[in-house]
Amino acid sequence: MSSRPGTPPPARPSGGPPPTDAQRLTDAVTRLRRALRASIRTDYPWEQLPMAQVELLQVLAEHPPARIGDLAARQRLATSTVSGLVAQLTAAGLVARDVDPDDRRASVVTLTDAGREQLAAWGRAHERRLDTALAALDGTERAAVRAALPALFRLAEELDDAGRVAEGVRRAQPVNE
Repeated sequence: MSSRPGTPPPARPSGGPPPTDAQRLTDAVTRLRRALRASIRTDYPWEQLPMAQVELLQVLAEHPPARIGDLAARQRLATSTVSGLVAQLTAAGLVARDVDPDDRRASVVTLTDAGREQLAAWGRAHERRLDTALAALDGTERAAVRAALPALFRLAEELDDAGRVAEGVRRAQPVNE
């Protein structure tokens, strides 16, 4: 085990095979998400939106306006789950439901000004928290994080693409009765 502070313990018992890159990345991403989520609520107690709601706001910011079914597909959630999240966000004034101009029988969801501001404040708070954490790293570590960013974005795109392909395969498979 490394003596460097902040180095995670081995993912496997000693004597076992070394962890794969996928295992190490899973551990790192999980720890980062958990630490960021915990620290943001400690440092910024006003931040009370559950991650599912934040993620829905993020998807709406990237793909406005959107139908409930489209949001569910993008997030790979059940339509009823997304409908419930939209109802909560509508009650909070962060999103609005309007008639779909292309199909008046359907509705679309959009961010309200309050939703855009809440999402922007959430982003600024996370950036401040990450800036503080990055400042604690030495120059070589910061450079390594910076150098890894393009590959991490590419990895996220690959995972999105793989998820869309897998979803299409599941839909195309016949249901055994």
